[in-house]
Amino acid sequence: MSIFILLSTEEMSKKPLILVTNDDGLFAPGLKALVQIAEDLGEVVVVAPGSPQSGKGHAITINEPLRINRVDAFGKIEAYECSGTPVDCVKLAKIILLKNKTIDLCVSGINHGSNASINIIYSGTLSAAMEASLEGVQSIGFSLLDYSFNANFEICKPFVKKICEYVLQNNLHKTKLLNVNIPVGHIQGVRICRQANARWVEEFQEGTDPKGEKYYWLTGRFENLDNGSDSDIQALNNGYISVVPSQHDLTQYDAIQPLMRLQETI
Repeated sequence: MSIFILLSTEEMSKKPLILVTNDDGLFAPGLKALVQIAEDLGEVVVVAPGSPQSGKGHAITINEPLRINRVDAFGKIEAYECSGTPVDCVKLAKIILLKNKTIDLCVSGINHGSNASINIIYSGTLSAAMEASLEGVQSIGFSLLDYSFNANFEICKPFVKKICEYVLQNNLHKTKLLNVNIPVGHIQGVRICRQANARWVEEFQEGTDPKGEKYYWLTGRFENLDNGSDSDIQALNNGYISVVPSQHDLTQYDAIQPLMRLQETI
């Protein structure tokens, strides 16, 4: 038996609602590029921090009030400046600004700099997307491997658009979150990858401020410990965009059974 569902003209013409955010701040060129892409795909609402929030991870604001102000930053597009973190931006968008609407896609970025491998832990860009995914919203964090404020986003725009289109048209399966990193220079294509095993070898540079007080400034170098051909670092090193399906579950499942002995001894 065939069942036909008749959709109203309004339902057929309804554009997907796309929430755009980032961690580099409302006026970062990477956010502007992402807004331009999203504008071609649906109805766009922008909620972004008023100042750079890199490295904030999944931090939220609980000890002071949050403020959101409507701003004219992208012409006719509805945009808000938030006093909080990237995750605060998503929470306010979901619970306050868009409380009676269904968000079809949340995109975060385009970040100025890599969020591949272990960087996802520290990234405000990915944490914003992850927060949306926790609410059941399909989400993508985009990052370009160029830390410059004047980074050129034009080359990667067609790829970012195609990835967004794919998610909107096909939906994500087994995950709600994609971590997408984009190399600089000529792009060879796209690779679906796993997160590489890597770490930061860190140190603090010590100094003295004008008042004679000591301060410490975190620095370090990135160390890739992974020689696998299917990792995001390997893809990026070979000129491919890396797409890693990600999740918030940090359970190390392989360790559960060996730890049962601990359970039995207590």
